[in-house]
Amino acid sequence: MLVGVLTGGGDCPGLNAVIRAVVRVGRGAYGHEHLGLRQGWRGLLEQATRPLDLDAVGGILPRGGTILGSSRTNPFKAEGGGERCAESFAALGLDALVAIGGEDTLGVASRLHDERGLQVVGVPKTIDNDLSGTDFTFGFWTAVQIATDAIDRLHTTAESHGRVIVVEVMGRHAGWIALQAGLAGGAHAILIPEQPVDLDAVVGRIRSRRARSRGYAIVVVSAGVELEEDADDAGEVDEFGHRLLARRGVGERLADRLSDALGTEARAVVLGHTQRGGTPTAYDRVLGTRYGARAARLVGEGRFGRMVALRGDEIVDVPLGEAVGELKTVPADAYRAAQAIFGER
Repeated sequence: MLVGVLTGGGDCPGLNAVIRAVVRVGRGAYGHEHLGLRQGWRGLLEQATRPLDLDAVGGILPRGGTILGSSRTNPFKAEGGGERCAESFAALGLDALVAIGGEDTLGVASRLHDERGLQVVGVPKTIDNDLSGTDFTFGFWTAVQIATDAIDRLHTTAESHGRVIVVEVMGRHAGWIALQAGLAGGAHAILIPEQPVDLDAVVGRIRSRRARSRGYAIVVVSAGVELEEDADDAGEVDEFGHRLLARRGVGERLADRLSDALGTEARAVVLGHTQRGGTPTAYDRVLGTRYGARAARLVGEGRFGRMVALRGDEIVDVPLGEAVGELKTVPADAYRAAQAIFGER
């Protein structure tokens, strides 16, 4: 059996661990051969491939990024894209495909399985941790650790200069990174996309700190948070219709608003792609390995249209449609519970 493997969407710590496990378990337990598709769904459309054997996956476990490359290509945006994917699948001699990605990549995988009959297995990947059907996606805790390390460092420089520092972290629709890193780093306010921005409350919290001779503050904000002036700003979008957040600069604009309200200096630090790059934590290496191994077994057992998932401490599998049907966002009660802890380290 020839199994294709692709990685789509933004890169993520732990991708190579998944690829390695798919190849090692698939070859060792089932005798599969593997073909890497370059740059996500673009690789399938253009039949751009690279061999994936044991030598190809040797030494990649601790490496960030993906040896297959990635893109945000949506084949259904191209004329006859679904049909072209099916034709390429056949032309390459593929028997099955393991698609590693987030809501968009797996949404395409689900459609190709349901509409074109492609034998596909999905692996959930996003640092945002917003995929339904799984407790955690690999890469999330690495991103949280990177953001927490940055917040720890910013506390000392903010305190030294009596500044307000706004830390912008990733999170388009869901504030999981902001919430977890903000709590771990002792942020004084955390703003997430799921909750309306109450600028007066943030200003009041900072003023209360100053009244107690605590002249600095750390504010963590998700990149997808919308301020009032964002309401009518459509902005540029990618092939899946998502606004290009990197061009919006919510952290910098929030810092400007706080400076005006407080009459003091506020600065923004945008962590950006540092959260996605570099070495995955031990947890994400192990989780990615467990996901890849389960994906290889699903292929070997002929169980397609499924996505591997973490439930508690067990690796299970769920229908692909369950994973892409609804985003997993931060519940209001979880945010309210966290609010009671905002403020002091």
